[in-house]
Amino acid sequence: MPEQSNDYRVVVFGAGGVGKSSLVLRFVKGTFRESYIPTIEDTYRQVISCDKSICTLQITDTTGSHQFPAMQRLSISKGHAFILVYSITSRQSLEELKPIYEEICQIKGDIESIPIMLVGNKSDENQNREVDSSEGEAMAKKWKCAFMETSAKMNHNVKELFQELLNLEKRRTVSLQIDGKKSKQQKRKEKLKGKCVVM
Repeated sequence: MPEQSNDYRVVVFGAGGVGKSSLVLRFVKGTFRESYIPTIEDTYRQVISCDKSICTLQITDTTGSHQFPAMQRLSISKGHAFILVYSITSRQSLEELKPIYEEICQIKGDIESIPIMLVGNKSDENQNREVDSSEGEAMAKKWKCAFMETSAKMNHNVKELFQELLNLEKRRTVSLQIDGKKSKQQKRKEKLKGKCVVM
């Protein structure tokens, strides 16, 4: 099947239970689920603006276990951008991203031009923090990718995460903003930030 160029594929990786699905569901549907249900693989679609036309942001929420290496490789080879999620309450979950990052490098080759976000989720659980934000930043620097801490539960930095990821895309102009309709709040935010704004 020929690749559809109007799809922009974002793949979300991370250990089980770090909140990958929660981040994606919070972004796509605005909902948060307290219970943990392991994911095999889910794909969500959202319409976004791409090179001034409309395309589909396809978000693949991958399994947190390592039982499906072939699926993981396929996701990497098809992905345009990657979100690597760990929980700030689990040092182990940050460690588990290393082989995934290495595999992205192997499959994609030159990762300088590929948008990658390292994300420390569960920032609302500061009292149980095992990974300092400075450590996350240091890892992101080492991996030459962007870094952000989020809380899917509190809806903190969730839209910003996806917008920032799209801002990293250099090969085409991708934005969560469709056809220039902006609310007053967005215009105000843009004045403050001077960047594209998420709808």
